[in-house]
Amino acid sequence: MTDTPARLLKLLSLLQTPREWPGSELADRLDVTARTIRRDIDRLRDLGYPVEASRGSVGGYRLVAGSAMPPLLLDDEEAVAIAVGLRAGAGHAIEGVDEASVRALAKLEQVLPSRLRHRVSSLQNATVPLTRGDGSTIDPHTLTTIASAVTGRERLRFAYRAGDGTDSRRQAEPYRLVSTGSRWYLVAYDMDREDWRTFRVDRVSEPFATGSRFTPRELPTGDGDAAEFLTRSMARTQPGLHLDVTFRAPAGFVAARLPATLGAVEATGEQSCRLRTVSSDSLEWVALRLALVDCEFEVHGPDRLVEYLSGLGARLTRAASLGRSRGRHG
Repeated sequence: MTDTPARLLKLLSLLQTPREWPGSELADRLDVTARTIRRDIDRLRDLGYPVEASRGSVGGYRLVAGSAMPPLLLDDEEAVAIAVGLRAGAGHAIEGVDEASVRALAKLEQVLPSRLRHRVSSLQNATVPLTRGDGSTIDPHTLTTIASAVTGRERLRFAYRAGDGTDSRRQAEPYRLVSTGSRWYLVAYDMDREDWRTFRVDRVSEPFATGSRFTPRELPTGDGDAAEFLTRSMARTQPGLHLDVTFRAPAGFVAARLPATLGAVEATGEQSCRLRTVSSDSLEWVALRLALVDCEFEVHGPDRLVEYLSGLGARLTRAASLGRSRGRHG
């Protein structure tokens, strides 16, 4: 193989297989001399790939972990698997899957051949996700378009539906995407309103990167922290729920079953703990997440959460009673 770039890519693809390759076998695979293999190994090292060599009659080369992440080569099946996984996570705002996942998805989908993009879309469309809570699903294309505009500092046009159902067209300078664990938000400077705004991404449609570049403005918070800006913005636009809940279970058990966005629980005994926090999430979502902890608990406040849980409990009790009654007479 006389084409050096193509040979290096083939060599790298072989080395990314988790095994040690004798130099003679690599030379045979690439139809070159052992000396050429040694030179190509040096080239890969210069590019940042940590290739380790072992001596002896059974020695060879293998790719090892380094201090930085070099580019990877993926075959078709690997690329499809990663893209589907990232789209599933990003589209449903799974807790812990943040903007970095969306940026990775945007980069991957940008270079996927059309045949692989079609496979990814087909798999995604044929899959029914199991979601919890009231987190809204999002078109992954919307997320990747926004993420690319953020990274490329391109102005963005999109349609937006407000909470009251009002539709509008927006032009904005996208600053950051923020995941709360149940939803995605876009922090951006609204060009028409000449002010900073936060947009729920599940209410965004038809996003289009205009190609017009901009220099990012400074957030009003002064520290560039988009998550902090979102928190303050939500606190201004909707009253928070001042939660005070006692759980009849160990703190570790409860903490593992509550989203981090609800804050930390405080142990009050070996078999009890308490949650005191302010949540900007909906009453219904908070009630459901408390129930999903799967232990006895008591809500000390707010009163409207107590009332909602009381009504929900009554409805669930009636539903169970009707089901038992029909079972006896069925």
